[in-house]
Amino acid sequence: MNLDKKTRLGWVITSLVAGVMAGILITTRFNFTPQTQAASEQSDIANPVLSLENAFVKVADEVGQAVVSISTESTEKVGGRQIYMNPFGNDEFFNQFFKEFFGEMPKREYKRRGIGSGVIINADGFILTNQHVVEDAQKIIVTLPDGREFKGEVKGIDPRSDLAIVKISAHNLPVARLGDSDQVKIGQWSVAIGNPFGFAINNPKPTVTVGVISALDRSLPRTSRRDRLYTGLIQTDAAINPGNSGGPLVNIKGEVIGINVAIFTTSGGYEGVGFAIPINTAKSVLKNLIEGKKIVYGWLGISIQDLDEKLVKYFGLSNKEGIIVAGVLPNTPAEKAGLKEGDVIITYEGEKVKNTNDLLQKVGHAPIGQKVKLGILRNKKESEVEVAIAERPSEAEAAKSKPTEIEKWRGIAVGELTPQEAEQLGLEVSRGVIIVKIEEGSPADESGLRKGDRILSINHQPIKNLGDYQNAIKSVEGECLIRTQRGYAVLKEKIE
Repeated sequence: MNLDKKTRLGWVITSLVAGVMAGILITTRFNFTPQTQAASEQSDIANPVLSLENAFVKVADEVGQAVVSISTESTEKVGGRQIYMNPFGNDEFFNQFFKEFFGEMPKREYKRRGIGSGVIINADGFILTNQHVVEDAQKIIVTLPDGREFKGEVKGIDPRSDLAIVKISAHNLPVARLGDSDQVKIGQWSVAIGNPFGFAINNPKPTVTVGVISALDRSLPRTSRRDRLYTGLIQTDAAINPGNSGGPLVNIKGEVIGINVAIFTTSGGYEGVGFAIPINTAKSVLKNLIEGKKIVYGWLGISIQDLDEKLVKYFGLSNKEGIIVAGVLPNTPAEKAGLKEGDVIITYEGEKVKNTNDLLQKVGHAPIGQKVKLGILRNKKESEVEVAIAERPSEAEAAKSKPTEIEKWRGIAVGELTPQEAEQLGLEVSRGVIIVKIEEGSPADESGLRKGDRILSINHQPIKNLGDYQNAIKSVEGECLIRTQRGYAVLKEKIE
């Protein structure tokens, strides 16, 4: 009896112990499982974040070694009252008042300094940057991220694409890898590397900013007579500031996909809209730039504009694809091929023409002399013309072609507005003459007229060409009123 009681008691105790242990195990499992899952979830979140962070660190470290600072210096002459701030602009009354009280101010020289960035693309010291970074520079200093400084030499420039190659005497330099900008997509990560604000930060190491590709195939309007064509640009919200120009825009793999060129701003500072020249555009001219060869572009000799809703409706088109010929310049491939004002170009070599930028790209990169077929719409009927691609005239060549000897008058030398200039400015070729030279200290210099101004009228007499200009100046006596694209100026007969 006692034995049975002891046996039963042992079983009870054993069962209680087993139950307690099972409860502990079950409770422990239930308590630890959420913690384990939470830790696992945190790990899953942390891993991609750390991976992305490491990618940016790697890009900054590898590509940053190939990004340089570029400092330029040039000498400019500023004459007379131009060196002083004039709150009234080019006001003749104020100018005369200033002159009478202070006399003529001598022209002075001053040093203009510029800043920018560049990226090493060859171990022997070839650096890719913007043409506007080194434009007119008389002295170029390149500073490497390790602090070493070298004198830079411009080897090749392409003003139209705003690209240039600077050479320094150095070897075994770190080189950036060039990517494929045709593969870039909106929403991808972008990393802008450069030297914003130049040497103001007193550190040769480049700055890295991160963003995304905001848009593709962007264009910037022409703001001057310069022949730059900013089309097909990559837009990014990675911070690009003054001094970043010429530096690389890089993808998350550390490949250069663009060369930073500009920002859109209403305040003069960073507003989240930056632009880069696609690296494939640079690749197309890189070999010639390095070798110092002239970069040539195709040309038709027409002024063109995009189609709007009204034009689409007028021509009976289904969409805005295509461009309208706004003007045909004389003695050009377009005129010889029979293109006319009002023609709508809808195809180029069988491919649809999307807009003006699309046609400019197609023609610009076509081989000189190649004959291409343009599908056009004339009088609402489709037809085809064949036109031979010619070499686009440069500004220098256009300037050489201008007659200047017989047009000197009161310190002005003018020339006919060339087809090239008319196309760049979106003007009819028959309108105006262009000032190609202003003599220092002449009445023209005193009046505020500038080289590059287009004279549109003299004493309210319209000036369309050199003949109009010559006839107008024959009848001028004393002061006269000159109208240019910038406004009016009073031109005196002589300096008093």
